[in-house]
Amino acid sequence: MNTLFDKIWDSHVVQQIADGPTQLYIDRLYCHEVTSPQAFDSLRRRGLQCFRPGQIYCMPDHNIPTHDQDKPIADPVSRTQVETLERNAAEFGLPYYGVMHPDNGIIHVVGPEKGLSLPGMTIVCGDSHTSTHGAMGAVAFGIGTSEVEMVMASQCVLQQKPKTMRITIDGCLGKGVTAKDMALYLMSQLTTSGATGYFVEYAGEAVRRLSMEGRLTLCNLSIEMGARGGIVAPDEVTMAYVKGRDFAPTGDAWDRAVAYWQTLKSDDDAVFDREYRFDAACIEPRITYGTNPGMGIAVTGHIPNLESIESEGRASFAKALRYMGFAPGERLLGHKIDYVFLGACTNGRVEDFRAFASIVKGRKRHPDVVAWLVPGSWRVMREIEAEGIDVTLREAGFEIRQPGCSACLAMNDDRVGEGKYAVSTSNRNFEGRQGRGARTILASPLVAAAAAITGTIADPRELMTV
Repeated sequence: MNTLFDKIWDSHVVQQIADGPTQLYIDRLYCHEVTSPQAFDSLRRRGLQCFRPGQIYCMPDHNIPTHDQDKPIADPVSRTQVETLERNAAEFGLPYYGVMHPDNGIIHVVGPEKGLSLPGMTIVCGDSHTSTHGAMGAVAFGIGTSEVEMVMASQCVLQQKPKTMRITIDGCLGKGVTAKDMALYLMSQLTTSGATGYFVEYAGEAVRRLSMEGRLTLCNLSIEMGARGGIVAPDEVTMAYVKGRDFAPTGDAWDRAVAYWQTLKSDDDAVFDREYRFDAACIEPRITYGTNPGMGIAVTGHIPNLESIESEGRASFAKALRYMGFAPGERLLGHKIDYVFLGACTNGRVEDFRAFASIVKGRKRHPDVVAWLVPGSWRVMREIEAEGIDVTLREAGFEIRQPGCSACLAMNDDRVGEGKYAVSTSNRNFEGRQGRGARTILASPLVAAAAAITGTIADPRELMTV
């Protein structure tokens, strides 16, 4: 009667503290430059080393610029954080993929693509979007800096076991509908707190039909529903994606791994603490209109009227619309936009660039739109070039930038101007997330491409040739 989450969690329990948390063994710790310095400093003060340095991987991504990466970082704060991570990794003997390293990129993109994130693992990072790796069939979640130190010192972490939730999406996604739209739809239905305290398993035909890239997007956004993490049971799609990756098992070890991975699924009689079921046919290409990812509508829809909002939420609803410059009941189709951002750990993979290119091919970037197209890793950049996607994008008037977190958050040079509208494939649209006063509209790569071509919020289905 075990769920997939239960099976992985229970197999990693070191000890259960009476009336307290679980001591959980961690297979992989990822470190970036923002949340790790204090953890390293504390280890240093206590005279400790990393217990299993081979299980810890370090990579700068948040602060690095997406241009001129061969030059020193201009911003002194960003430069200090990146240089500090490099020094710490060297001092503690940890694998490090620095700026301009051929394997550098956003840690939540690089982990799966190198085969560092594998089914059945427990994976943590001082970053909420660690939930991304759950798409591999792993229990992956974000932790705080003190917990990062705990894992460094012991390869374990103390955690309360979350409750379990299953979200089943039946049927097939329609034309122009992506995993990003699926996630935005779920958030609009369950709200950004609807999965608080739960670990979510995604199931159903629509989920099984997703590519690995799509599953990574879906699990990435679990945290935006308040969930502790998201997970998809490994299957043939997972095995095909993992096989041949740099850190994937080989030979007999591969056969043994696959035999184990095939057991990683919820039992037929598994009991979840909560279950939801949705119909994929109800999901359309989507956009957000407010200042949290749950404030979303179909791209052809209207912002809700004030009367449809529960009374206790009306003040925050009105505040969000004032910030965004929108009105209740307004239809956003055709609304002028200023920026487009393709990238982030949500949509910075080669499949996302393929989707974007499919819309812009044979067309031209709107002259009023500033577009940042940012691969999630150098490997994604190489794939873009190998497939000729870069040629298609250049011919349409777009430039591909160097890998990094970029305009997902205002911690580097890629910031949206105050009062400007950005159609973004990233994961958060909070006030100031992409820059002081920036107005973020979350969307899929297809919707982003349609906006980049038309200069407005547009329905990508109207521009699709197939």
